[in-house]
Amino acid sequence: MSLVSNTTGRLERRTARTLAVELCGEGRNEKTFTENVSPRGARVVTEREWQPSARVLLICPEDNVWLEAEIVYYQRLAKNRFAVGLELSARVERWAKPR
Repeated sequence: MSLVSNTTGRLERRTARTLAVELCGEGRNEKTFTENVSPRGARVVTEREWQPSARVLLICPEDNVWLEAEIVYYQRLAKNRFAVGLELSARVERWAKPR
């Protein structure tokens, strides 16, 4: 079900889901996890700063996902802890439904 949020501009709801992922780009790889996902995006917790608008590869072995993504924002959570918002290059249908 598509839903446009008046406050965030997102087209679809995010579902709280922790998945092991790897971010590859900007000459580095980082194994980390998601906080939430939607069919077109994810919020990922990271220990490094990433540049907004950068293109990265998101790998999620559990769901067999290997997709390019654009970093649409990053937010400092604490010292050496950031949240990164990713817009995926293609839909992940299995992320559309809560588990």
